[in-house]
Amino acid sequence: MKRINMLSKADMVKGQGVLSAHDEQVELAREVMENRAEILENAKGSSDITHYHSINPEYYLSTFRRRKQGALVGYVHFLPETVENSISLPRFAKNIFYKYMISFYKRMDYLVTVNPVFIDKLEAYGIPREKITYIPNVVSEKNFYPLGKEEKRKTRERYGIRPEAFIVLCAGQLQKRKGVFDFLDVAEKMPQCEFVWAGGFSFGKISEGYEEIKARMGHLPSNVRFLGLVDRKEMNQIYNMADVMFLPSYEELFPMTILEAMNCSLPILVRNLDIYQPILFDYVLKGKDQKEFAKILENLKEDPVFYQKSAGLAFTGHEFYSRKHVGDMWKSFYERVFQEEQERKRTEKTETAADRSMVLWKSKKQQYI
Repeated sequence: MKRINMLSKADMVKGQGVLSAHDEQVELAREVMENRAEILENAKGSSDITHYHSINPEYYLSTFRRRKQGALVGYVHFLPETVENSISLPRFAKNIFYKYMISFYKRMDYLVTVNPVFIDKLEAYGIPREKITYIPNVVSEKNFYPLGKEEKRKTRERYGIRPEAFIVLCAGQLQKRKGVFDFLDVAEKMPQCEFVWAGGFSFGKISEGYEEIKARMGHLPSNVRFLGLVDRKEMNQIYNMADVMFLPSYEELFPMTILEAMNCSLPILVRNLDIYQPILFDYVLKGKDQKEFAKILENLKEDPVFYQKSAGLAFTGHEFYSRKHVGDMWKSFYERVFQEEQERKRTEKTETAADRSMVLWKSKKQQYI
């Protein structure tokens, strides 16, 4: 049986989407490749495919040995431009990290990106387009799904939130690019709603905007609460206690939180970013600034028909990004890699045999000269 080894140290940083994406993808791979390939995690032995979910330095070094065993697959969760406003480091340190990141990607035989927009960007960094495949993120219906009214009431009670409150939820790391200040400003404009942020400073004090955000958190409006880092097992309850998911980020790739909210049939409001166009279509509501955000949220609160339509669109998005659909994409991808790797090894073996024959022929020829 073929072997696929998943390498990741995403669990070193709690509360980031890379960890959630890894867990979901590994579970899905086990399901779709059952009886076809054994899925390993951080195994030291050989494998037909080594699938890198993170870009740790020790993984870079391992590529030289593992390339002799089989194909190298890299999972592109970020690029320099998406990291730029996530962590606060000296410019020279960022430049070194960015060069390392692209060098890591160039070591791969295949790259998988969760947003088609990044295919052009990766190509601009000098990576051949034919090496890149688009496969979206996925979220299991076993982990995120709609709950009943009683469960919703109990969760609100546990967090000290009124049963009748209209809750606007954001789930994500506390970083400036996530639109934290827009979230707070909109909350101030809408005292009739409760605003809840689930997530914390995953990168600690080097999180971009750390000092500014901490200072603002010291003077929060009465209708705002930050829950800090929440275990993913608890997030299904958090989504279900909310009335709308509000993600005012300025930069994203393909947030797992959007897929999780879709699974729960929660209306979703995001900033109107170009990067969302090829992946979110009309499944979400979009606004360009705080004024539009507040207006859309008010409509969701006051207009039941508009609310139900928006919730329905979100659930349609969940159906589009179903495990079946995305699972078929992964199965097709792995099967293609197996086949191409087999052909590569066969070609190398033939070329090696030919080279040996040539050396032997030259050796014999020398004997008669």
